[in-house]
Amino acid sequence: MKTVYSPRHRLHADNQELNAGVITPAFELPARVDFILQRIAAVGLGEVIEATRVDAVAAASKVHDAGYLQFMADFWRLWLAEGRSGPTMPYVWPARGQHDIRPEHVNGLMGYYSFDGGASFVEGTWEAVQSAVWSALGAAELIAGSERGAYALCRPPGHHAGSSTMGGYCFINNAAVAAQRFLDLGAKRVTILDVDYHHGNGTQEIFYRRRDVQMIDLHADTTVAYPFFSGRTDETGKGEGEGFTRNYPLPFGTSWETWGAALDDACRAIEAYGPDAVVVSLGLDTFEGDPISKFKLKREDYPKIGERIARLGRRTLFVQEGGYAVADIGHNAVGVLTGFEGRS
Repeated sequence: MKTVYSPRHRLHADNQELNAGVITPAFELPARVDFILQRIAAVGLGEVIEATRVDAVAAASKVHDAGYLQFMADFWRLWLAEGRSGPTMPYVWPARGQHDIRPEHVNGLMGYYSFDGGASFVEGTWEAVQSAVWSALGAAELIAGSERGAYALCRPPGHHAGSSTMGGYCFINNAAVAAQRFLDLGAKRVTILDVDYHHGNGTQEIFYRRRDVQMIDLHADTTVAYPFFSGRTDETGKGEGEGFTRNYPLPFGTSWETWGAALDDACRAIEAYGPDAVVVSLGLDTFEGDPISKFKLKREDYPKIGERIARLGRRTLFVQEGGYAVADIGHNAVGVLTGFEGRS
């Protein structure tokens, strides 16, 4: 399997987050990519291709608000104009009942275009964000060609980014951009299967009223887990999108027996939908050793994920999302990919 990535991801480093009321160094680190690349080389997974620079904004504008993208492009200039330097994060948000007014000041704009304090900026963030889109698009082009499967090693991740909101380490929704690219290239239906521990609230919001993208998500029960405000079983889509969103909220402590059964059910729903391509939002924070998650999947479970997805018989793009047990992420990510290829 070919992997597409950009070394420009390293420009997004030394960022911080607001986690459970405390400002800490972000768990989402550049080293995550290093460990995955090391494992790809160790098992001989396949060619690693450096992503080609393309117009990330043009591609992202098909699933994101233009004003939101412009805000991110302008952010560092606006921040420096205030006499400040990074890293920085939002600290004020509009509350229920307040007017939906776009502020003029950079502090207000950060809150207007975010839903939490988990997407912080440093000087190189915007360049890194665009480079993740390059990776997703490059891997999608491989799938649209002759490849059965490909891996977009994206960083920063993307599935929490909504049409006009950042959060949870995510700025542009790489999986959504890739799904839209498949449609633009002639696909009639695309499924996004999100297997990250956290609900892909951004992806759900982007496609909630559409029927050409099926959104299926296995995640921790959001009555007690981040991102808290989405991911219930009764969220099934609206309008033309009714019935094309499916959520599988699972309890703390979930291990393979329960998680794998949910994946089986999800795959049956995908088979019934009959997509031309599948985009897997590949989060590895379901791992028992993850520092911010509470599932109990083991290293030997990850090849099973790939094997089950392979049985769908669809062209499949894997897009990297979460996973914060850094020393283990390479084994777990590549385990899914070798499982998909029948090499586990």
